[in-house]
Amino acid sequence: MNTWPVQDAKARFSELLDSCLEEEPQMVSRRGCNTAVLISVEEWNRLNAGKKPGLKALLLAPSFGEIELPERGKAKRRKSEPLE
Repeated sequence: MNTWPVQDAKARFSELLDSCLEEEPQMVSRRGCNTAVLISVEEWNRLNAGKKPGLKALLLAPSFGEIELPERGKAKRRKSEPLE
């Protein structure tokens, strides 16, 4: 993975983008520390494909009302004792 200082990345963004699309993801550094990675849309989609939806997304999904609930078990319950 190539590393680009932020000044070079800003000045030569088209070249940075082309390198990302034609070669591999490109790292951008600020003050010598790696801070960001530029990746292609295909790579982004591949990485997000395996991501599980969060609770909010599940609750807001149109199929929320169609959730099949498992059958309740036949648990034995003890009798309640009267309070004194």
